[in-house]
Amino acid sequence: MASSKDYLDFILEQLSALGDITHRAMMGEYIIYYRGRIVGGIYDDRFLVKQTAAAERLMPDAPRELPYEGAKEMLLVENVDDRDFLCGLIEAMCGELPEPRKKK
Repeated sequence: MASSKDYLDFILEQLSALGDITHRAMMGEYIIYYRGRIVGGIYDDRFLVKQTAAAERLMPDAPRELPYEGAKEMLLVENVDDRDFLCGLIEAMCGELPEPRKKK
């Protein structure tokens, strides 16, 4: 099942205070970037983020879910209605994520 554009728009609006949020459509789903770094994505209308120390500290009981068959587990963000929490989560994760690759 592909994710809806409405759910993407909702998550992007929740994260709009961060300013440097972008996304890319990929096979009916959406990859979410912050400052050029992949923080997670929207899969089957679920907001999943990478497992980082900050994400696990802020969401210790978050379910681990697969975005798609064969992928690494990610953390399900259940509290998507709390804009301040979401922005704090993404900001805290940013320093723990790899730098974007340089294009040749």
